[in-house]
Amino acid sequence: MGRSEKMPFVPPEDWHESLGSDGDFRIVAQPPGKGFRHVVTPKEVRARLAQLPAKFVEPLEIVQFSRMTRKKQSFPCYGMQWGTSIYLYPIEEDLVEYFPDAPRPQQIIEARMYGGRWVQNGGQWYLEWSAATIRDFYLNNILIHELGHLLDDRNRSYVDRERYAEWFALKYGYQATEGNRRRTNRQRVVRRRHAK
Repeated sequence: MGRSEKMPFVPPEDWHESLGSDGDFRIVAQPPGKGFRHVVTPKEVRARLAQLPAKFVEPLEIVQFSRMTRKKQSFPCYGMQWGTSIYLYPIEEDLVEYFPDAPRPQQIIEARMYGGRWVQNGGQWYLEWSAATIRDFYLNNILIHELGHLLDDRNRSYVDRERYAEWFALKYGYQATEGNRRRTNRQRVVRRRHAK
């Protein structure tokens, strides 16, 4: 059977079927691919998930650090949830992502929340990260967002599932971390008042 033109493109992946959770997830680490890097470590992922209530992590079976392929490059994605597994994707080795189109307002806001910086050069857009900001983005947004998808057993539509995962990442990632205070302090604006 040929690929339907109406079906979305899904990049190749090593999908993991659920074997039943014993309460402790496994980490599968693939090499990131030439010119790419994983921005968090298995130890960092374990430590971050250990900060959450155990009931949130219990159904998780696998966190896979996936490799980048040419086909996946045409489907930009930081992470994905499928079944009881979370897949984390590598990004460019120099931590600069290239985009042919202008970012949507939500993309600008989300990157800024974690310290990413959008730059326009002619018609080309770049998203620049430091090692610390991309780590924060993955641990407190991408990882927690994908876990939110795994835990969402109520919503069926794509829009509702995304809305829930975004709320989950804000509540249990962005707002719940000590890093939130550091991000807030870094963005504090001092306003000067003039005497009348």
